[in-house]
Amino acid sequence: MPRHLIVAAAALVFAVGCAPRTAGPQATTAYDFTVRSIEGKEIALAAYRGKVLLIVNTCSFCRLTPQYRGLQSLHTRYADRGLVVLGVPATTLFLQEPFGNRHIQRFCTQKYGVTFPMLAKTRVWWPWKHPLYRHLTSRRTNPEFGGGVTWNFNKFLVGRDGRVVARFGSRTPPMDGAVLEAVEKALAAKPG
Repeated sequence: MPRHLIVAAAALVFAVGCAPRTAGPQATTAYDFTVRSIEGKEIALAAYRGKVLLIVNTCSFCRLTPQYRGLQSLHTRYADRGLVVLGVPATTLFLQEPFGNRHIQRFCTQKYGVTFPMLAKTRVWWPWKHPLYRHLTSRRTNPEFGGGVTWNFNKFLVGRDGRVVARFGSRTPPMDGAVLEAVEKALAAKPG
């Protein structure tokens, strides 16, 4: 790739991101955060209170990108029971999500038929990690499932009470038996 394109792409990676908004230092669950949709609208995750969330950092140019199909299958299978898959296109240092939100949205819908909510391009690694991802990966707020995002398509399963109840690495496909079992268990739990 020509050097000027690498520099331009790197500038774009650091210029685009989800507005880092949170409910403040009192944030104790995923529902305490505000994010931006891929269309640019603010979304208070509190709107999903009582639902089960699968929050996944995604990208368009990775050998794991076909996991979008599995995420859509999961969404189709469980949406009526209260599962919301949230795709979070992630800004990385490896230029695997080099485009803007409109291009990402078109790519996901046209290539993979994605109908689940997609957030705006977001930073999930340091520096400038979005507050939601600081919360999800913090060993203080999430001792059992904390730890940095290891790669694209990390999956955080958030229960009806807004707390992380399971986490799956990049290589675990969305329709893996362990994921399905954790989703079923989270959906069976009564809202707290």
